Amino acid sequence: MRVYFDNAATTAISEEVIETMLPVLRNLYGNPSSIHAEGRAARAALETARKTVAQSIGAGTGEIFFTSGGTESNNMAIKCAVRDLGVQRIISSPTEHHCGTHAIEMVQKIKGTEVVWLPVDACGRIDYAVLETELAASGDKKTLVSLMHANNEIGTMIDLEKVSALCTQYGALFHSDTVQTVGHFPIDVQKTPLSFMAGAAHKFHGPKGVGFIYINPETPIKPFIDGGAQERNMRGGTENVYGIIGLAKALELACSEMEARTNYITDIRNYLKERLLQTFDNIQFNGDLEGDSLYTVLNVAFPPSPKNELLLLSLDIAGISCSGGSACSSGSEKGSHVLEAIQADPARKSIRFSFSHYNTRDEVDFVVEKLKGIVPVQASYAYH
Repeated sequence: MRVYFDNAATTAISEEVIETMLPVLRNLYGNPSSIHAEGRAARAALETARKTVAQSIGAGTGEIFFTSGGTESNNMAIKCAVRDLGVQRIISSPTEHHCGTHAIEMVQKIKGTEVVWLPVDACGRIDYAVLETELAASGDKKTLVSLMHANNEIGTMIDLEKVSALCTQYGALFHSDTVQTVGHFPIDVQKTPLSFMAGAAHKFHGPKGVGFIYINPETPIKPFIDGGAQERNMRGGTENVYGIIGLAKALELACSEMEARTNYITDIRNYLKERLLQTFDNIQFNGDLEGDSLYTVLNVAFPPSPKNELLLLSLDIAGISCSGGSACSSGSEKGSHVLEAIQADPARKSIRFSFSHYNTRDEVDFVVEKLKGIVPVQASYAYH
């Protein structure tokens, strides 16, 4: 048996999405930029998918552009805002995904953009009073606030509405990396104005290598990738038609089943939390579990132990897939920048378990049983 608890890194493609993509792979092989019948058929399918994605977040179809995923979308928003909209100051957080922090550091280095890193507390929360102070201090400098909706490692969320209102009040642009929340939480750009937001299909049971960026028509930017006239002159390169159609189907399913999936996944996460606390000594959790938190993530800080160094590997050998942080940096020697920012105890080993509606309580029980052979159990539990 294998248990897959690494859904924040990527999710399994749903069978319905695969079934939707197969006819496209077989039959819709035309280039959507071609004017012949095969090209027009591909174009029609692509635009239907765009409409589906737009409707899911309350956007107009002309505000959705397809990309290769969240990293490209976030890079596009940050770098093009500086290049095309005259942004001189960026306010962000040290716990952003690396595709955000590294893009910000790049414009700081190349363009001399002023960067403000907001402090975060032990749960990874920003201080809204500090954000407002920094917005007020921007003065006449064109400012971009770039904050992810939910942290991919510890699950801590920002209040999207509050940040949006502050940005509107102070005339700042607002970019949010919503890769972990699109399809998992309701987002309506009509009610909560954003300048830019990013999504990636593989976080909600769609294919990898395809995503989208929402661009507010009031903040028009120029192409990030130059080439042909694809994506209404906004992104050169032949569109990934079958991937885009898979993305749209996955998002449609995620939105229509959102309430049921949310309740189910929340139960799985809470069950694992309860079982861990019942079974093991001195278990802690990273993030804001009592506040606004991503229900798909449980970041567990195991107590100091000589076995901690090999804990992830031991779990993998035992048939359990999980992670120590972002999948994008799992090959690096350096520890998690998120855990460092919240000043997590380095003697503890933090493991991120992340869930989908395909997981079960039986899988949680399996994980706890396997952990008993690796992590010290409570003295009282040992006699059970």
